[in-house]
Amino acid sequence: MLIRLEQVSLAAGRVTKKGTPITGFEVLRNISFEVNKGDRIAIVGASGSGKTTLLKLLNRLAEPSAGSIEFEGKRYQDIPVLQLRQQVLYVAQEPKLFGMTVREALSYPLKLRNLKDFDQRVNDGIERMNIPRDWLGRSELELSTGERQWIAIARALICQPAVLLFDEPIANLDANRSEALLKILAQVDSTVLAVTHQFEWAERFGERVLQLQQGQLIRDDHRVNWEDMKRSISQVEAEEAAEWD
Repeated sequence: MLIRLEQVSLAAGRVTKKGTPITGFEVLRNISFEVNKGDRIAIVGASGSGKTTLLKLLNRLAEPSAGSIEFEGKRYQDIPVLQLRQQVLYVAQEPKLFGMTVREALSYPLKLRNLKDFDQRVNDGIERMNIPRDWLGRSELELSTGERQWIAIARALICQPAVLLFDEPIANLDANRSEALLKILAQVDSTVLAVTHQFEWAERFGERVLQLQQGQLIRDDHRVNWEDMKRSISQVEAEEAAEWD
């Protein structure tokens, strides 16, 4: 077992459609599951169901208000944050290169770890991800949103963490790169959790599916009727949209 969540909740403020603030609203409520080495987990649910928040908890970008999270049998709070994030790596939907060129961005995490073979690992990553050589000297502003996302995914894969957390990894990718990513993730050693609204991609990627609804985990399964799940999620989104009309 790599990661274990036990009765995890996260409280936050919320505003109703009439503008009335609610304190103590639970974004996530009593979430419990385990992540095992080699898992490929698709996390799905309606917008606002808590999917991204769950990834942030796993990366300690947020802290639970109740419950516990463990990594390799150790409580999260007993692991130095930077050490944890090197092993449980989060890739945001709109990643940043922080003013670096593409090659600098790919190399930077490895240099921070004082790895002697970082040049070889970066070159291997460039080849695996089929990154054009003319991108390597470009800055963030010279890349499209999809190109930045591809570089951020490559950077994460080059780091070879124990766990990869992707938030909408194909949101800005074209069809060819979305397909390529499926093949690449099938070959990596890292355990992978990916939040996505793209059900067709999730179905092909996810050997296991977690479904969130209004902050609760309502499904943790290896066998899913995707058509039924798509209809249920669409219905929840329609009902929640109607509440704000």
